[in-house]
Amino acid sequence: MSRRDGAAALTPPVSKRDHIQGPAGAVVTLVEYGDYECPHCGRAYPIVKQVQKRMGRRLQFVYRNFPLRESHPHAQQAAEAAEAAGAQGKFWEMHDRLFERQFALDGEYLIEYAGDLGLDVARFRKELGGGVYEPRVREDFRSGVLSGVNGTPTFFINGVRHDGGYQLEELLAAIEQASPV
Repeated sequence: MSRRDGAAALTPPVSKRDHIQGPAGAVVTLVEYGDYECPHCGRAYPIVKQVQKRMGRRLQFVYRNFPLRESHPHAQQAAEAAEAAGAQGKFWEMHDRLFERQFALDGEYLIEYAGDLGLDVARFRKELGGGVYEPRVREDFRSGVLSGVNGTPTFFINGVRHDGGYQLEELLAAIEQASPV
């Protein structure tokens, strides 16, 4: 991974512990630190989907939790819900549902989404209520702090923080610039 002078670097690097879409051999890895209740992340969500579509197999996308609990009272539990769904093999389905329904992130809606996705709802409810995935979310958050994340969404392209905007053309240009020739 290259690192531009003065740019924050991703810590730790992407590994098997992460939620990853796209091939391991992709030429570009895009990491997002996000908050399911953040309106900016909500606006970035369809843009990331477009980037994934345009880049195809050249892109690997990783999502890490960075709930801003002081600003977004449902963000922590939503992140834990995504992790609980992930434990049942449905992280990305829950991730998408949470962003598509940002206006409804309190507990009962999360249980409803689990049922809609075909999860074991009793297990989901128990794990969510017991805070089973709180340490995982905290680990993501801490890695974000170590990586220089101070707001959401924050993107890293091939391990280097992208300090520009996240509009489609700007993000694609930055990704193309980071792509090996």
